[in-house]
Parts: sequence; C-alpha cells; structure tokens
Amino acid sequence: MSGRLAALRRLMRKEGIPALAVTDLRNVRYLTGFTGSSGGCLVTPRAAVFITDFRYRSQASRQVDKSFRRVEHNHPITGAAAEAKKRRVKVLAFEEGALSYSLFIRLKSEAKGIRLKPVGDIAGRLRLVKDKKELRLLRKGARVNGEALGEIAKTIRPGVREEEVALALEVAMRRLGASGAAFDIIVASGPRGALPHGVASGRKMKRGDLITIDYGAVVDGYHADTTRVFSLGKPSRKGREIYETVLRAQVAAVGAVRPGATGGEVDEAARSVIRAAGYGKFFGHGTGHGVGLEIHEGPRVAPGVKDRLEPGMIVTVEPGIYLPGWGGVRVEDMVAVTEKGRENLTRSISKDLAVL
Repeated sequence: MSGRLAALRRLMRKEGIPALAVTDLRNVRYLTGFTGSSGGCLVTPRAAVFITDFRYRSQASRQVDKSFRRVEHNHPITGAAAEAKKRRVKVLAFEEGALSYSLFIRLKSEAKGIRLKPVGDIAGRLRLVKDKKELRLLRKGARVNGEALGEIAKTIRPGVREEEVALALEVAMRRLGASGAAFDIIVASGPRGALPHGVASGRKMKRGDLITIDYGAVVDGYHADTTRVFSLGKPSRKGREIYETVLRAQVAAVGAVRPGATGGEVDEAARSVIRAAGYGKFFGHGTGHGVGLEIHEGPRVAPGVKDRLEPGMIVTVEPGIYLPGWGGVRVEDMVAVTEKGRENLTRSISKDLAVL
C-alpha cells in the first residue's frame, strides 16, 4: 500500500496537484485496504489521511495501511474539507465522477475558501497496471470460474429456467471461495442470445438452443470475467458456423494482445474476422475492457482506441455476433499482458462448443 501511495504522489506531482480528495471507494480500497462502505482519503505531499465514521472505527484499525493517519468525521466529504482546511490547502483536487451533484454542492460549501479542481479518476489510472498480488487474485477468480462452470453444466437441460442455471453458478462460485458474483449473471438461451447483456430470465431452455453464459467470481474484491457457449443438443449448421466465426475472431484478438499494441489494434484483429464473414453489422460493442476492483475498468479494447497495452494490464477479449430473432454467440477470456506477450488466465476453460 505504501508503494501505491508513493505512486499516487508522483502522479500528483507530475500533474501539478497539491492536494487530492479520494472518495471513489474502489480507489480508497486500492490505496488503503479499507473495504467498508463509507470512507475517503486526503493526500498531500506530506500528509495521508484516511477518513471514516464511528461505525468503521474497529474495521479501519484492522484494515487501513499504516501509511495513513486515521481520523473520524461524519462523512468523507466533510472530513476531506475539514482536513484540507487544517493543512491550509489552497487548491483541492477531487474525483468528479465519484460525486453526485448534491455531494459536490456539499463539498463546495464545506471547503469554502478553497479552490476546487476536478481531475477525473487520477487514482484509478494507477489501477490499470496490476501488481503481483492483484494478478494472483484474478488468476484465482479465473480458476473459480472454470471449476464452477464445470460443476453446473449438468443443470443445463430442456425445461430448466435460465435463472436456475444462474443461481446454481453463483452458489458454486461461492462454495469454491468467491464472495459473490461479479455482476448479474448472463444466461441467454435461444433467441435471447441476441441480447449482449441478456441477464438470466425465467425462460425455459429448449433443445436446439445455443446458450451464452457470461459470469464471474469476486475474490477478495477482484472481479473475474468469462463467457462460454453451450448447445442444448446438436447445433444447427448456422449455429456452428456463427460459433466458429466468433471463436476465430476471439483467438485472433487474444493473439494480438502484447506490450505496445493499442486497444484499437486488438479490437480490429477480432472485428476483421467477423466483418470478412459477413456479420460485421452484428458486432456492435467493443472487444474488451479491463477488470480488477471493478468489472469494467481500463484499459479499453474498442475501435479507434490509441492507448497502448503495458505489462501488468489485464483485458477481456470478448467478440460476439448477435442476430435479432435468432440468437447470438460470445466467447470471452481474461488476458494478462506480460513482458514478452500474454497470459490467458482462462485458458483452462475449454472453448469447444459443448454439446449437452
């Protein structure tokens, strides 16, 4: 944690930020180790203050890194303003994306006499590159994903509701060490496969359905993400063709992940395969995103993205084809950028079209 604080201070110095109020709870956790629901930080070149209220006194004493001095205020916003005034801060930077309008007005009132400066998600930028501990947690999440999917495959049969499969999958992930699901589990069968975010519904699965399952385990706050497809009975010729097209695109994009590649280049590796097969207009989302303390974070893998991948970054690679009224297919892995190329964290989960 002290290394993360030092990195934040270097970035603040580079950006000309004399003091920063950190109120996004993901960034608070990243910097301090605190996992509660109310906390914040004030960081200056000389001070690092963690702010919470009475309810979290004991939890903070156990979790918050010793690099931070702990103080109590009734709210992180009032605390950040009060601590800034104590230190005669003249300019206070803040994460505008983490504040509602009402909280911004509150900060403005409490920090009267201090100039407020919005600086975006500056602390979140540090989270783009994962350290060894973060990588271990995401590897564990990937293992939980694979084992859980193997356990519940037998529940996928005609007449079973999508919601039942999602429930079985979440129970399995929890039993295997996850604290919960990373997001509302997607189980999209038959024509519902055309919904990229087709959260599990009450639809009963039918023989002949392709079934897209997009899910993830949370392990110590870190979100894993995987998508696999099953066929309930022998797939149609069209279903097989679309699946194989998506898989070729996905494998091509995984192969394009390397240090120095841009998010746009990785996206195009997948998109060009789907476009050449005649399904370009049916792939309308980006190819991937970062994962970590959030299920969707940087870096982005999407058309036109110029940002370059660096060792330690982790992205999903998840192209898809979605045909309204028919269904769809998506295949997804988590891929870590290494010094020499890549590591597919979900490589142990078969990408063969499983016929049940």
